[in-house]
Amino acid sequence: MPGMKTNHASRDSSNNAGDCCASGVVSAQNENKIKEICREFGNDRSRLMDMVRAIQSAIGYVPPEYYDLIAREAQTHRVEVQSVVSFYAFLSDRKKGTVIIRLCNDIIDRFKGADAVAAAFERELGISFGQTTDDGHFTLEWTACIGMSDQAPAALANDTVLTNLTPEKVPDIIRALRENPDPQSLVTECGDGNNAHELIRAMVNNNICKRDEVLLGEYNPGAGLKNALSKTPEEVIDEMKRSGLRGRGGAGFLAGLKWEFTRNAPGENKFVLCNADEGEPGTFKDRVLLTERADMMFEGMKIAAYAIGAETGIVYLRAEYAYLRPFLEDTLKKRRDAGLMGISVAGKEGFDFDIRIQMGAGAYVCGEESSLISSCEGTRGDPADRPPFPAIAGYKVSPTAVNNVETYCCAARIMDKGPEWFAAIGTEKSAGTKLLSISGDCERPGIYELPFGVKVSELLEMVGAPDAMAVQIGGPSGQMIDCSRFGRAISFEDLPTGGSIIIFGQDRDLLEVVDAFMEFFVDESCGYCVPCRVGNVLLRTRLQQIRDGKGVIEDLEYLTKLGKCTKRMSRCGLGQTSPNPILSTIENFRPVYNALLRRDQTGFQKSFNILHAIEDASELTGRRSVIFHA
Repeated sequence: MPGMKTNHASRDSSNNAGDCCASGVVSAQNENKIKEICREFGNDRSRLMDMVRAIQSAIGYVPPEYYDLIAREAQTHRVEVQSVVSFYAFLSDRKKGTVIIRLCNDIIDRFKGADAVAAAFERELGISFGQTTDDGHFTLEWTACIGMSDQAPAALANDTVLTNLTPEKVPDIIRALRENPDPQSLVTECGDGNNAHELIRAMVNNNICKRDEVLLGEYNPGAGLKNALSKTPEEVIDEMKRSGLRGRGGAGFLAGLKWEFTRNAPGENKFVLCNADEGEPGTFKDRVLLTERADMMFEGMKIAAYAIGAETGIVYLRAEYAYLRPFLEDTLKKRRDAGLMGISVAGKEGFDFDIRIQMGAGAYVCGEESSLISSCEGTRGDPADRPPFPAIAGYKVSPTAVNNVETYCCAARIMDKGPEWFAAIGTEKSAGTKLLSISGDCERPGIYELPFGVKVSELLEMVGAPDAMAVQIGGPSGQMIDCSRFGRAISFEDLPTGGSIIIFGQDRDLLEVVDAFMEFFVDESCGYCVPCRVGNVLLRTRLQQIRDGKGVIEDLEYLTKLGKCTKRMSRCGLGQTSPNPILSTIENFRPVYNALLRRDQTGFQKSFNILHAIEDASELTGRRSVIFHA
């Protein structure tokens, strides 16, 4: 399977020259442009991510010749500029094409025909993935999940989303882009709902298949905030706690308790952060909420800000959803104009709060809250040691409440309808509904809002997957279950999930799926800690050995021990869950592994070739072995 990131690949070094002289001298025109961009962000080191993104947008890339200038303007060091540019997949220190086509190659897209689409792009452009055409117009790259698993194969042409691709569509796409290099010109028909909004205009479809009353039912904008502001912050937190709302990102920590910790933590400045960086393959629920329930999300953030005493909020928006940013910015502007953000929000004296959008740049690890905070601070998305937790020392070492899009939407509804209403939905330990992104081998992929407690078997009937062999609950970092476990329920106490449900039919090679998941984790590891950086590579290498028919029974014990060690010793949530594809399939699909294991009657491993092993010795001695010979 091709590599996920090809951040610095280029076919022609002449494309890298750009506006810089060969000697590395920065042109006066671009020097002024860089200074102007840095000033736009207040020459604030914590906005370094925004600076380099804006520079790349203006110039096409971020050449090393500019690092010293950027560092001086941002009042930081050259190495920090370099580390940011090299860390994120969507940033580059080399010139790329005017149009960068990033084709998604997660396992869902591959099963839907991404490889055939890739071959068509290569034929049409005369280049391979990771290369740029000689005329500098096109670059081909692979990328990980872009949140379009319900309409795969999908790709990004710059920031424009291309869905339901086929090899037959590729020649027309390239022909159109040669005539008009603006990828937005490819959107001749918009999707449903706000996808047709003038500030979005995307061919993306919401694919809402099942609505319930919390998130996708009738909604009275502003009612939740109005009710919250009629109470004290302590009363708001108490209602959140009584509702039983748990974080919808997967970990399931009580939202009210997190807000209480943040409010009570010492610190003059407090912050509210929204994690809109869903990068788990198979997850696309936040995409729909951002498109159709942006007001609800912002309202929930304001309620959280009032509860904890924050004046600043940040939405961390993944780069793959950049096409939604103009719409989200406009939504914020309208709220400011209506007096619902800024000074004295909704007329509440002393409650000042505003929100800015922080763009990501292609790094799955930034979905982990401490990595997200690092990225918001303008640095690499490296995870931080915990404790202290963000509620005590988060953004800018200040108390910070971090929740995801769905959690803030639920908070707005709770303050509107009341904690008892919310707590009565779902199960005793899992209150409310859950928004599920369902994809894979089923007739009706899409978004399903269902009360917690729904059984997997009920889900499969609902989505049209009567012959499912396996279901991946919670994306690659979750667990794969077999048909004997389809009676289990989606809930925090049974099968927790951040929202991703992937279905695999009877004809799928499950170890191909596991290998794809492990490749994703190997590629997306930030590399900070050895257990994750090395452990995942070793796990995948041994898995490939088994897939090649060279495995033995002892390999399963090795994988189990190494997987548990990687989980236990890794620094952040990525490494603590990355071995799950292997561990859960060894537990639930052991016969799949057993069928590939081999052992000679002599006891020798088939993977060991004695003639190959003594080849060097035979050459040195000038004779062949009298014991081992062909």
